[in-house]
Amino acid sequence: MCRSIKTLRPPVIPEEATEDEIRAAALQYVRKVSGFRAPAAHNREVFDQAVDEIAASTMRLLDGLEVRGAAART
Repeated sequence: MCRSIKTLRPPVIPEEATEDEIRAAALQYVRKVSGFRAPAAHNREVFDQAVDEIAASTMRLLDGLEVRGAAART
């Protein structure tokens, strides 16, 4: 769907994703799904809320993932 969103977990990236990287991915996702690069003023609140929620969910996902075999590659 969003080919420009990069994988944010080791070993694809060498260390943990930053909050900025996670937020950028969430923003890209919301832009793609909504069809708006920048929402109109009357949609700004719901747009920003979606970005915040997706970023938080992404952080929980990345924190909970167990990447097997990753230690063997270091």
